[in-house]
Amino acid sequence: MHAFRTHTCAALTKADVGATVRLSGWVHRVRDHGGVLFIDLRDHYGMTQVLCDPDSPVFAEVEKVRSEWCIRIDGTVKARDESLINPKIPTGEVEVFVRDLEVLGTADELPLPVFGDQDYPEETRLKYRFLDLRRESLHENIILRSNVVRSIRKRMWDIDFNEFQTPIITASSPEGARDFLVPSRLHPGKFYALPQAPQQFKQLTMVGGFDKYFQIAPCFRDEDPRADRSPTDFYQLDLEMSFVDQQDVFDTIQPVIAGLFEEFGGGRKVDTDWPQISYRDSALWFGTDKPDLRNPIKMQIVSEHFAGSGFAIFAKLLEQDGTEIRAIPAPTGGSRKFCDRMNKFAQEQGLPGMGYIFWRDQGNGMEAAGPLAKNIGPERTEAIRQQLGLEVGDAAFFLGGKPATFEGVAGRARTVIGEELNLVDKDRFAFAWIVDFPMYEADDEGRIDFSHNPFSMPQGGMAALDGDPLEVLGYQYDLACNGYELVSGAIRNHKLEIMYKAFEIAGYGSDEVEKRFGGMVNAFKYGAPPHGGCAAGIDRIVMLLADEANIREVIMFPMNQRAEDLMMGAPSEPTGEQLRDLSLRVIPQD
Repeated sequence: MHAFRTHTCAALTKADVGATVRLSGWVHRVRDHGGVLFIDLRDHYGMTQVLCDPDSPVFAEVEKVRSEWCIRIDGTVKARDESLINPKIPTGEVEVFVRDLEVLGTADELPLPVFGDQDYPEETRLKYRFLDLRRESLHENIILRSNVVRSIRKRMWDIDFNEFQTPIITASSPEGARDFLVPSRLHPGKFYALPQAPQQFKQLTMVGGFDKYFQIAPCFRDEDPRADRSPTDFYQLDLEMSFVDQQDVFDTIQPVIAGLFEEFGGGRKVDTDWPQISYRDSALWFGTDKPDLRNPIKMQIVSEHFAGSGFAIFAKLLEQDGTEIRAIPAPTGGSRKFCDRMNKFAQEQGLPGMGYIFWRDQGNGMEAAGPLAKNIGPERTEAIRQQLGLEVGDAAFFLGGKPATFEGVAGRARTVIGEELNLVDKDRFAFAWIVDFPMYEADDEGRIDFSHNPFSMPQGGMAALDGDPLEVLGYQYDLACNGYELVSGAIRNHKLEIMYKAFEIAGYGSDEVEKRFGGMVNAFKYGAPPHGGCAAGIDRIVMLLADEANIREVIMFPMNQRAEDLMMGAPSEPTGEQLRDLSLRVIPQD
């Protein structure tokens, strides 16, 4: 007999009744039923009920067993009584009578329970992550993640992509976040960087003559944490292709992503029609570049109905350049109580409030109610209702000013309205490509910089760079799903003269470009093919599939919100010897 087990804790069935078996696992819980001890024995695969009564030669030893002890038992498989069958587990028709026991590992008093899904402070869960991983829901999430990665690899291999590994220790590269720097012992005063993404290497792979590359790539970014983002590292499906345009990339990645959600989405509907929405329209309609299309609300510009109206606040606002009034339709939201609640929401977001109109039935016809309706009059109010397609029992909310000052709040308000009015189809995955991103953005002082990936091809090529930089669009794209960005990518700028010009507009001279991206510059002198690709965030994909709101619920060993590993004690202070080896000195912070 094997030293630890003949079967896993999910393997025994009624066909094994009468057999002598050996199982190993953790004590999930112990129950004493009138002198008969029942133990739910758990391993990675499942659960088996084992029992012991005073007739067992090891009854006294079994009495000592406690939760989360790791044990090995030998015993005889018995059929459960009909009334005691548990149909929820594969082994629910049988139990094992214990005849021998070996304690493989005892457990101290538990700092958090493994049985059940009680809420515990995240700091405790992360410090004792090895225990947290034993909990059923988290264990299942990590297995889901493993299965998703396996499926991704197979899907990519099936469409003739080759998996290559790119360096982890490399040079710093601008990807929109801070680098993690690694000091060099052999080159004092110089630093490597952990890659924010394999961006340059995958492009160089295309220049090297390979046609289809992919990698389950680790990426390292020194970022502030969010619920949907790890503060240190994450994994992505990274891919690149030669001789392709934007649509080719979409046509390649869509079946892979859709297939994953169909395979692991638990029967939820997966949209097959993925619209392509411009960045500008997405900001207008949804207040974000990662819209949740399960919410049917689409915002609209209604400035014309307030220009010169009796509502002085909006009328005067519209006299300023670059201002507009937007409406957020709220089907079924036509009550003063709901409108007041949303107005309070806007105030909590830092705005003075949100104007509103709601339409009600007065018996002899429809009436528009609310302060705005009284100020602008029935003709303008009716025009707004018709433009927004609203009816009795509906409402609309209004925000005004320069879009940059209220767009984010408008997007959040749209989300809250959709959820509170039960307009969001929760049983669905809704995808949209966001395209036509601006290449550049300006800060408050008018300085121009890249707004997205600096290695993207501008739409229109060199000619596009001769005009207003803020009007230049790039062949850049994101894939949004249910309010999250899942994929980001671009068609790359493979022409050296266009690259120099693009960086010059952002304030980087040719010497700086050659210094920072020498490998890329040198490669593009030797016949670079047109190429493009994208990267899909594996953590976020699994988070959506697992129906989790926090990305740490799908990462095996995540950091906390302060980018600390409480289990391993990272980051830690280096020893004096380590600092000397690296020619470094730590300057105390004031």
